Amino acid sequence: MSMKNEVSAYLENISLLFTGILFLAFPLLFTIATTESFTLPKQTLLLGIVLITLLLSGAKMISDGKVKLIRTPFDLPLFIFGLIIVLSAVFSANRADSLTTAVPVVFAIISYFLVINTVKNASTLLFAVSSLVLGASLAAVVSILAYFKIYVLPFPLTHTQTFTTFGSLLDQAIYFALVLPLSLHFVIPLFKERISDVKGANITFAITSILLLMGLFVTFYQLIAIQRPVMLPFETGFQTAFAAISQDAGRTILGFLLGSGFGTYMSVFTKFKQAAFNLHPTLWSFTFLRSSSFILELLATTGFLGIASFVFLLSRIVKELKNTFKIASGNAEIDMFSISLLLAVIATIILPLSFIIQALVFFIIALFATRRVLHSDGAKDRFFEVELQFVAFKKGFIPLSTYAVDSDASAHQQTQEERSLTKFLPVSFFIIFLAFSVVIGFFVVNYVSADVIFQNSIIAASKNNSLETYNSEGNAINKFPFRDGFYRVYSKTNLALANSLAIVLANQQKTGTTSTQQTQQTIYNLIQQAISAGRQATTISPQTTTNWQNLSSVYRSLIGFGQNAESFAILASQQAIALDPNNPQQYLDLGGIYYQLGQWDNAQRQFQIAINLKADYANAYYNLGHTLEQKGDFQNALTQYQTVKTLVSNDPANLSKITAEIDTLQAKIGSTQQATKTQATQQSQSSLPPQQQPIEINQPATQLPEQKPQVKLPEPQTTANPTPSPSVAPTTATPTAPTAQP
Repeated sequence: MSMKNEVSAYLENISLLFTGILFLAFPLLFTIATTESFTLPKQTLLLGIVLITLLLSGAKMISDGKVKLIRTPFDLPLFIFGLIIVLSAVFSANRADSLTTAVPVVFAIISYFLVINTVKNASTLLFAVSSLVLGASLAAVVSILAYFKIYVLPFPLTHTQTFTTFGSLLDQAIYFALVLPLSLHFVIPLFKERISDVKGANITFAITSILLLMGLFVTFYQLIAIQRPVMLPFETGFQTAFAAISQDAGRTILGFLLGSGFGTYMSVFTKFKQAAFNLHPTLWSFTFLRSSSFILELLATTGFLGIASFVFLLSRIVKELKNTFKIASGNAEIDMFSISLLLAVIATIILPLSFIIQALVFFIIALFATRRVLHSDGAKDRFFEVELQFVAFKKGFIPLSTYAVDSDASAHQQTQEERSLTKFLPVSFFIIFLAFSVVIGFFVVNYVSADVIFQNSIIAASKNNSLETYNSEGNAINKFPFRDGFYRVYSKTNLALANSLAIVLANQQKTGTTSTQQTQQTIYNLIQQAISAGRQATTISPQTTTNWQNLSSVYRSLIGFGQNAESFAILASQQAIALDPNNPQQYLDLGGIYYQLGQWDNAQRQFQIAINLKADYANAYYNLGHTLEQKGDFQNALTQYQTVKTLVSNDPANLSKITAEIDTLQAKIGSTQQATKTQATQQSQSSLPPQQQPIEINQPATQLPEQKPQVKLPEPQTTANPTPSPSVAPTTATPTAPTAQP
C-alpha cells in the first residue's frame, strides 16, 4: 500500500511540476522558427503539457485504484461551453480553420480540470500562483528593458522599443492587469503582520508586484503614445454579430445556433460589414480577425448556443464572486483572487481577447476554484471531492455514481461485481486519455512541423532561393494538408516560377534553341499546380475571400495563355465579391479584369460601384478615368482625373503623377481629340503615408505570355482537388521567387 502511495505522490508531483512550467513559460515563450512567433509556440506548449498531464492523471488513477475528482460549480458550464465550441467548428463552412483555432481553446478549458485536480493544498496553490506571477514578471522585465532600448535577447525580432513576448501590447496590458491581483494577494499581509512574521514569499511577491506595476505603466504609455491598438468599433461588432446569426443565407439555422464557427470572425466581418464602414478614414482597408469584444465574437462565431453557454458560465462565476466578496467583507479582508477573476469577466465583455488571454482566463478560474475548495467557508456543497463508482442493478443496467469523499461513502455496500467494475474504471479512463493523446498529438506534431518547414520556405524566399522555397512549401503541404494559407502561397510560387521559365523559353525560341520541350512541360506542370493549389485553398476555406482573390489573380495571369482563363478569373472574382460585398477593392479588381480584356463598359460599371461604396477612393476614380479615356470620353475622363487630384492633394508623389496626366489629356482634348493611350502605368517610387495607395491602373501582378494554342485550364468551381505534388521542380532556370506570406 505504501508503494502505491509513493507512486501516486510521485505522479502528482510530476503533474504539478508541469503545471508550474506551463504557468511560468506561457507568457515568455516565443520563437522565430514558426510563421507566427508568439501565439503558436504558446499553443504548442499548452497542448503538449495538457496531453502529458492527462496521461499522468490516468496513470495516477490506476495507481490509486480509483477515480477521484474535484467538483466545482464551473464544471458543467465549462464542459458545455467547450462542447459548443467544438460543434461550431465541426459544422463551420471553414471547418479546418475553425478546428485549428478551437482545439487550443478547448485544451485551455481542459487545463482547468487538470489544475483543480492537481493543485490540492495551500503549498501547491502557492507554487502554481508563484509560477504564473513569476512568468508575467519576467515578461514585464523584458518589456521594460526593451522600452529603454536595452535588448537582452539576441534575436533581431526583439530589438525594438515596443517588443513584447506576447506579440501585442494590448495583450500584454491585459495579462499584467489580470495577474497583478494574484501577486498583490500575498503582499497584503505585509501591511498587517509584524516585521518578525513577514515571510520571504511575501517579499518576493512584493517585488513581482512592483515589476508588474512598472510593466503595466510602460505598456499603457506605449499604447497611448507609441503604438495605439487597432480595434473594431463596437457598433460594427454588434452589427456583424447579429447579422451572422440572422442573415447567413444557406445556413440560417446553423448560423443562428452555432454561428460561423469558432475562430472564423474574419469571414463574418468581410461578409456582413456595412458599406458605411468605408467612411472610416483609417480602418476601412483593414480586415479584422477579432470582433470588438470577446462576447460579441462568440455571438458571431458560436451563435445562440455559444453565447448562452458562456453566459451560463458567467452567471456561475458572478454567483461565486458575490459569495466570496460577502465572506471577505465579513472578515474585513480583500479577496484578490476574486478581483482577478472579476477583471477577467469584465475583459471578456468589453475587450477583444486573443488566445493568450482566453487561456489566462481559464487559468484564473481554475486558481479561484482551487482556493474555494481549500477555503470553502460553507460552500462544501459546491466545492468538494468525489469518487466515481459503478453501481450494478438487478436488471443489468450499470450507471455511474459519485460519492463525496468526505461523506460516509464507506457505508455504501458494493457487490463483488460492482467492486470489479469500479477497479476497471481507472484503466478505462487511462485508455481514453491515451487514445485521445495519440490522435491529437499526431495532428499537433504534424501541424507544428509543417509550420516550421513553411517558415523555412519564407526564409529561402527572402534569399531568392526559388528551388528551396518551392520544395519547402510542397513539403509543408504534404505534412499538414489542411491549411489554406499554405496552398495560397504555393500557388503564387508556382505561378512566379512558371512566368520566369516562360521568359526563358521565349529567349530560347528567339535564339533558335530546339531543346525547349522540357522547359515547356515544366511550365505546364507549374501552372497546373498553381491552379490546383489555388482551388484547394478555396475548398479548405470556402468562406475566406482572400482565397478567391488569389484564385482570380492566378487565372488573370493566365489570360491569353490558357483557355477560358478570363471567364474563370471573373467567376473567382465574383465569388470574392459575394463574400466581401462592401469592399471597394473587390470591385476595383474585377473592373481591372474587364479593363485588361478591353470590356470598357463592364470595367466602368465596376469602378463606379467602387466609387459608390467609397466616395473618396482615389484609385477608383483614376481607373474610371482611364476607362473613359479608352472609350474616347475625354471630357468625363478629365473630370475623374481632377477628382483624383483633389483627393491626393496631400500626397506629393501621386499629385505629381496625376497632374502630368491631366496636362497630357488636356493637350489631347485641345488638339486632335485622338484616343491614344496616356502613360498611366508608370510607377511611383516615393514612399506613401500608411493606408494610402499609389494611383495606378489595376493590373495582374504576373502575366504569362500568350500561348497558341492555349492550354486547357480546370474550372474554379471544382471543390474536390488533389493535393498538389511538389515533385516537379524547374530544372532550366532559378528565377526569383516572391516573398511568401502565409
